[in-house]
Amino acid sequence: MIPLLPGLRVLDLTTVIYGPLIGQVLGDFGADVIKVEGPEGDLARAIQPRGPQGDSAMFVCNNRNKRSMVLDLKTAAGREVFTGLLRWAEVFVHNMRPAAIDRLGFGFAPVAAINPQIIYCAAVGFGSGGRYAGRPAFDDVIQAAGGIAALPSYRGQDPAYVPGVMADKVAALTATYGVMAAIAARGRGMKGPIEVEAAMFESVAAFVLNEHLAAAAFGGPPEAAGYHRMFAPDRRPYRTQDGWIAALPYTEQQWRRLLDFTGRRDVLQAPWFSDPGERSARIAELYTVLAEEMTRRSTADWLEALETLDIPHAKVNRLEDLLRDPHLQDVDFFAPNGTGLARSARQPVRFPGLADEPDRPAPALGADARALTEMLGYTPEQIDQLRAGGAFGPPA
Repeated sequence: MIPLLPGLRVLDLTTVIYGPLIGQVLGDFGADVIKVEGPEGDLARAIQPRGPQGDSAMFVCNNRNKRSMVLDLKTAAGREVFTGLLRWAEVFVHNMRPAAIDRLGFGFAPVAAINPQIIYCAAVGFGSGGRYAGRPAFDDVIQAAGGIAALPSYRGQDPAYVPGVMADKVAALTATYGVMAAIAARGRGMKGPIEVEAAMFESVAAFVLNEHLAAAAFGGPPEAAGYHRMFAPDRRPYRTQDGWIAALPYTEQQWRRLLDFTGRRDVLQAPWFSDPGERSARIAELYTVLAEEMTRRSTADWLEALETLDIPHAKVNRLEDLLRDPHLQDVDFFAPNGTGLARSARQPVRFPGLADEPDRPAPALGADARALTEMLGYTPEQIDQLRAGGAFGPPA
């Protein structure tokens, strides 16, 4: 935990990855994050594999540095306690569909009336101003809608999902910098409620089009979109004699060093090679040369040669390789640091001049309910009444 936001009060009404990652990042920077779950708990708690305490790896990797409270927001008693938490909070984050949060009575306008200084972050699937607003959204759907799944088709392959929860994480980081901007604005004197809306579809579309807008940025037709260097068939990991490697000569000097090393004087002496525009237009040919040459040496030989030639490169790591990577070990990337896990990918942003504090492990379901209810000023008798009214789930 990096104590940059100590005491910032965050109310987290989120599930799975998209929303919880926002709260975890804020918690990693020292915020006091209260995660509110329904009686059944966050859906991610049950996703396999699960640890000895019963919670999944997905849950514990997205909910550290939080406290947990169970509330049934379908009951009047549950909504009463939640309203108290909204008065306590400086930031409120949810990833419910707009109609669902409105049915509970916690859309932006009602929450701003409860807490006129709230930073209200709605992490939604599609932006509220468009015709897709309110549609259900999961990672695969947004990878398809946002252009990620279609990228392989520009190489003549079938559309495919990235086999990772790409859209959720891109959108979560987008939402997080929106919240951070609102926090900074508050610190610079902005008054009143601040509404932040982060949409998965728009986040992924912006992510994809950053480089792929290409000629369409200058008024070309939509078909002019696409950073075609990325679509070259041989812009890919390269097979060596015994494995796979990534290599990316980018500047003319890097290409010259590599082509000289491999003896490809025919390419070096081609009249187009020294012209930056021509070299860019024929980059697919250079990648093909690279693919051919890579098969002539082992991975170890290439790693040594590319290091000497000062050309960007990397061995193609599998997931298990990341867990053994010496650089990640050097920087204590997997240091448990209080999480209770054998391995936990730590917050990657570092502030070398600040001392870290131990992380708190992801909380058990409802672990802090009594302490948090007491924090809101309820007496033991009132807490018993809330429990009888179903605030914390069906009465025992």
